[in-house]
Amino acid sequence: MTQTEAEQKAMPSRRAPVLDVVIPVYNEETDLGLCVRRLHAYLRDGFPFTARITVADNASTDATLAVAELLATELDGVRVLHLDAKGRGRALRAAWSASDAAVVAYMDVDLSTDLNALLPLVAPLVSGHSELAIGTRLDASSRVVRGPRREIISRCYNLLLKTTLRAGFSDAQCGFKAMRTEVARELLPLVRDGEWFFDTELLVLAERAGLRIHEVPVDWIDDPDSRVDIVDTARKDLRGIWRLTKALTTGTLPLAELRAAVGREPLVPGVPLGMVGQLVRFAVVGVSSTLAYIVLYLLLQPLLGGQGANLLALLVTAVGNTAANRAFTFGVRGRRDAMSHQFQGLAIFAFGLAITSGSLFALHRWAPDAAVGVELGVLITANLVATLCRFVGLRWVFRHAGTHQHAAGRVLGTSADTDARTGHEPEGVRRVDELGVRR
Repeated sequence: MTQTEAEQKAMPSRRAPVLDVVIPVYNEETDLGLCVRRLHAYLRDGFPFTARITVADNASTDATLAVAELLATELDGVRVLHLDAKGRGRALRAAWSASDAAVVAYMDVDLSTDLNALLPLVAPLVSGHSELAIGTRLDASSRVVRGPRREIISRCYNLLLKTTLRAGFSDAQCGFKAMRTEVARELLPLVRDGEWFFDTELLVLAERAGLRIHEVPVDWIDDPDSRVDIVDTARKDLRGIWRLTKALTTGTLPLAELRAAVGREPLVPGVPLGMVGQLVRFAVVGVSSTLAYIVLYLLLQPLLGGQGANLLALLVTAVGNTAANRAFTFGVRGRRDAMSHQFQGLAIFAFGLAITSGSLFALHRWAPDAAVGVELGVLITANLVATLCRFVGLRWVFRHAGTHQHAAGRVLGTSADTDARTGHEPEGVRRVDELGVRR
């Protein structure tokens, strides 16, 4: 059966459904029938919105595709999408991009998540309140049954995301997510991963674009027969985190264009992060830079002596510190004025060098036989003073950066502006009835 035939059988009505639930599968001939029939019964008997089920077959080598096609023949509102390559992300990208539903979602074939969470997941998207929704197993009210190994891995992974990518969402990998289709069409072309990191990358981009992510605590029971290779997945996730961190730091992702396309530019233009917030982020960067400086100094001191080790360690960490503060503390993206910012940062570095080198010179003058530990302590203290001066200096360097970026973003326009010009009602305030609520 072709995809078109399956769609015709699945949708006797010409009206597009409100919800399209995608189930990505690979070699699931045993569990697929039970999963689809259970989900279909739930959507048919108690769900208030019109819905469709899309089985996305990821190049299965068993009878999964045949089972899926049989289900599409027997059950109204079930269709089949076949891909020639493996990868959950690839399957979701293909199914979501081609969907005509107002909201697209996905869940794992094992139905680990209680289906009673589906309506709370979808309702904020149908109403227009949120753009994305995710199930979370890490909320205090969630009820989760799984082994300690997976629990520890999940919590460590999400903590890593909060540390490296400043993720605000709580559970990146729960197989229970939904989003508005028009938002999906803007986000999906920017998501490079086609496997397990797909979810994380999608959520990080959505968050950076200012989209509202609704979280639903879920009841979740671990599947003991899961085929996920934890070691291989962890390795690929780490590579994905590094790639995404690099892209966000260098400004290669078109976040300003994305914000304009989805209509999520700041409500009040030109207002940067407050001083307290900047101080907190600056402190995080400063602690990291200080630790890096200590390691470099201890490695270089036996080779270059105190002054040489201090110079080189401070120079290396200063360049990294300026780049990190530029993106993380002051929210400056893109390459515009990047070299100018680095030169000004180096000027501030020179001032810090004068403070640290002067303190080191004074120590050698008054205590020439001081131990390396004492020497290091003096340098750390001097670095703290230099760091305070550095914050004041960098705040001056980046004082106009936010205004420039907002002005550039305004050239692109926003969806709200478009609505004002065309006179059309904004998408987010359409009545629920217009999206096909069942009475």
